[in-house]
Amino acid sequence: MANKNLVFIISCVMITIFGCSKDPNTYINHLNGYWEIKKVSLSNGTEKEYSFSDTIDYIEITDSLIGFRTKLKPNLSGGYETSSNRERITVKIVNDSLHLMYTTPYSNWKETVLNADKDHLLIVNTNKDVYLYKRYEPLVFE
Repeated sequence: MANKNLVFIISCVMITIFGCSKDPNTYINHLNGYWEIKKVSLSNGTEKEYSFSDTIDYIEITDSLIGFRTKLKPNLSGGYETSSNRERITVKIVNDSLHLMYTTPYSNWKETVLNADKDHLLIVNTNKDVYLYKRYEPLVFE
C-alpha cells in the first residue's frame, strides 16, 4: 500500500511541477512531434530514469482527433529508421481528462494525458504507470 501512495504522491508532484492546466483541450496542440522517454514511475513504486534511449516516439494527431504513434530510431546522418508498426490513436476528452485510445491489430488500450506542453508530456496508463517524455532534440554531429 505504501508503494501505491508513493506513486500517487510522485504523480501529484510531477503534475504540480509541470503546471496543470484545467482545460485538457490545451494539451492536444502539444501532442504532435518527436518524444523521448525520460522517466517511468511504476505503480509498484519502482522508478526508472532514462539518460539515453535509442528509440523515440513520433506522434501525429490531425484536426479530426485521429492519428498515430510509431517508434523511430535516430541514425547518425540525422534521419530516422522507422518502425513499420503504427498504433492508431483516437483522442477523446471524457470527464475533463484527455484520453489517447490506441488500436493495433493485436490490442486496444487507453492512456490519459496528465499534462502536455511544448517541452514535456506526462501520461498515465491503466496500470497507473506514469511516463514522462521530453521533446526530442536531434543530436548534431559536426
